[in-house]
Amino acid sequence: MSLTIYNSLTRRKEEFTPIEAGKVLMYCCGITVYDYCHLGHARTCLIWDVVRRYLEWLGYAVEYVQNFTDIDDKILNRARQEGTTMEEVSDRFIKAYFEDMERLEVRKADAYPRATHTLDGIKRLVYELEQKGFAYRADGDVYYAVNSFPEYGKLSRRKLEDLQAGASGRVEVEDPEVAKKKNPFDFALWKSSKPGEPAWESNWGNGRPGWHIECSAMVRERLGETIDIHVGGSDLIFPHHENEIAQSEAATGKPLANYWLHNGMVKVEGEKMSKSLGNFITIRELLDKFDPMAVRLFILQAHYRKPIDFTDEALIAATNGWQTLKEGLLFGYNYGKKLGWNLSNLDSNRLSDSFLEQKFKTAADDDFNFPGALAVLFEIAKNLRKEGNILVHEGKTETEPSQLEEQWQSLISLANVLGFGIKIAENTREEIVGISDGEIEELIEQRKAARIAKNYQEGDRLRDQLQTMGVTIIDKPGGVTTWHRN
Repeated sequence: MSLTIYNSLTRRKEEFTPIEAGKVLMYCCGITVYDYCHLGHARTCLIWDVVRRYLEWLGYAVEYVQNFTDIDDKILNRARQEGTTMEEVSDRFIKAYFEDMERLEVRKADAYPRATHTLDGIKRLVYELEQKGFAYRADGDVYYAVNSFPEYGKLSRRKLEDLQAGASGRVEVEDPEVAKKKNPFDFALWKSSKPGEPAWESNWGNGRPGWHIECSAMVRERLGETIDIHVGGSDLIFPHHENEIAQSEAATGKPLANYWLHNGMVKVEGEKMSKSLGNFITIRELLDKFDPMAVRLFILQAHYRKPIDFTDEALIAATNGWQTLKEGLLFGYNYGKKLGWNLSNLDSNRLSDSFLEQKFKTAADDDFNFPGALAVLFEIAKNLRKEGNILVHEGKTETEPSQLEEQWQSLISLANVLGFGIKIAENTREEIVGISDGEIEELIEQRKAARIAKNYQEGDRLRDQLQTMGVTIIDKPGGVTTWHRN
């Protein structure tokens, strides 16, 4: 089975065929950097991180670009409130963004263009649109004439006549600039500067770019006129992505992207997240309560196009699920020595079981069905956990050690594709589990000595100490004590 993708532009699943064989050009509409990232950003950035990882696992060389919007009214308002500059606000929250993404194990993009660093490309694109008759000047502003682009609305399936009928005069109240426009739904490509605002020189006077033109220019400058995959949240379909298409395709006469992918929205306890409702949660607040890998698991358990609801109960369940996966990932480090494995040969990118690989790939190839791919990981992890318990209590496993090693190797490798267990594969066993086998054995010997001396209080203390370290000890007849990691 080959990779199929649901294309928001055509509203159907299509077989993925890149422009250039073996290479994928991918662009993500990123963050407007005026505040800390929230749960919606967590889902967007994490989902496309895993899509990129999966494409690389399939063998593609992925060039992944994600922008920062650092020219915006919200950034300007924050700077005014704080008595700082737009640049200082942007720099601070870009730094915070990278801190949050590092905790979520989201890999860095290949490039993070900023609007302020792309001004020449933005002005060049606006000029081209004006020269080709798609844009017009109005009192220092430049607007895109939506009526000049016959395909306007092809992504969102919105027709201009329906939008105009639905507006019923409300546009005039909501948009103080409407008097300048030929059509109420024309949008700004360049805005003339107002007193006290940052501004840049241009052919149309001092001003700053509109929001939509920024991404069109950044895609073109970093990846070219047509890219393979353009991604973002479903809230960006209209007007942002619709306007991107109108700008870029009017200028170049070529498709902006061959595949448009959009992730579903996020709710909190059943409600749309908003500061007014008091349910606005930042990524850093969430990660102070829950393990980042549990958050990653929670997000991947829902198909990327479906909405998800962040609740404490759902995240507690994801935490328990992560414990199951983690037990499976730790299996080789906990029991490999007893089973005669050579852990120095561990390769987090090598697969040992083609059947498990195919099950994983079959699921993920169906429009990035990561919940289905996760089911394969849980199947392996649960079996390894069962075999670990049997080994602890009976001294041997039901399955041949060599087969278990293949399963564990596959779990490590497939988990790595989804962003789990990377550090496990890179660190030593002692760094991962916190206490070595030798240290456990030493504490058990101390407990035996205490019990022989009838110092039962000390024996209980050592037992509890081991328990807090994640080690359960089992006293058997004949003075034999066995142990296993929880």
